[in-house]
Amino acid sequence: MYYIYEQSTTYIIGKPDRNGVARPDHRQSYKTVAAAKAGITRIAKAEGLLQTDPNHAVYRYAIAEADYFHNHIEVKVKKSSLMDDTKTWYEGINTPSYMSPSSESYWSM
Repeated sequence: MYYIYEQSTTYIIGKPDRNGVARPDHRQSYKTVAAAKAGITRIAKAEGLLQTDPNHAVYRYAIAEADYFHNHIEVKVKKSSLMDDTKTWYEGINTPSYMSPSSESYWSM
């Protein structure tokens, strides 16, 4: 499984919307590298920028294997528990709120 991620923030990027903007989506993954490269191509075409523009998708996004991404690339943020402020830990920036003990939705399930 492979991810397309934004190099500056390490957010996992989803498919482009109607306006051509690719938004963060932690659920989006690709089975092969070729499929991920095709995803970057679709994002680039939807954005409509010239290849020479530094904000072009080819320069902003990268592809990584899922385990390598989570272990070596993904930015970790310091969080504290909603129920106990003394407990802190680091979790990935792409962790959904319903899976993080620092959010109310985690404790309301």
